[in-house]
Amino acid sequence: MSRRVLVVDDEKLIVKGIRFSLEQDGMEVDCAYDGEEALQLAKENPYDIILLDVMLPKLTGFEVCQQIRDFSNVPVVMLTAKGDDMDKILGLEYGADDYITKPFNILEVKARIKAIMRRTNTKEKTGEKAKVIESKDMKLDCEGRRVYIGGREINLTAKEFEVLELLMLNQNKVYSRENLLKIVWGSDYPGDVRTVDVHIRRLREKIETNPSEPKYVHTKWGVGYYYA
Repeated sequence: MSRRVLVVDDEKLIVKGIRFSLEQDGMEVDCAYDGEEALQLAKENPYDIILLDVMLPKLTGFEVCQQIRDFSNVPVVMLTAKGDDMDKILGLEYGADDYITKPFNILEVKARIKAIMRRTNTKEKTGEKAKVIESKDMKLDCEGRRVYIGGREINLTAKEFEVLELLMLNQNKVYSRENLLKIVWGSDYPGDVRTVDVHIRRLREKIETNPSEPKYVHTKWGVGYYYA
């Protein structure tokens, strides 16, 4: 079954180049050239991954990503023309899973897409059937990839869910930031451990009543993070 990708950029030559290259690999590609069009397509279609430029007309890539997170956990890769680290971190803050800095090599884009899809495929093939993890008032539906606290569903991004799932499956085990990066993002991920810190902070903002005094995901100072 072919994978479906949404490519969003207001530079039509870039979109055309990415589309041609991905279609050569047997992927189905939809294109959008502004934020509103991208958001509409994301609502109407099930995508396996979205490539999303930061600087877009009508709605910025960050705004689109943030709104997509209200209804979907589809992996989102931000395309940014700026090399500034804060832009990259900001992209992750809005729920992006990864980023690529322009100008980029199309081979890098394809490698990053395939790495994300490979991890998704592996999880689909090896995941336990209908596993549900319950701890305190939190329930994790591993098959449906849903999280509930006190019966209320909490909307997490794909990576936030994977971090929480790993920690809950191994309660009281402390994972270093480096280990979390390697396990959840993969050994081929080019980012650094700040990615983990951003996701842990975002995760706590969603699941903790008081993120500065967490009752689920804890920090062991100088070592890493754990669930207890």
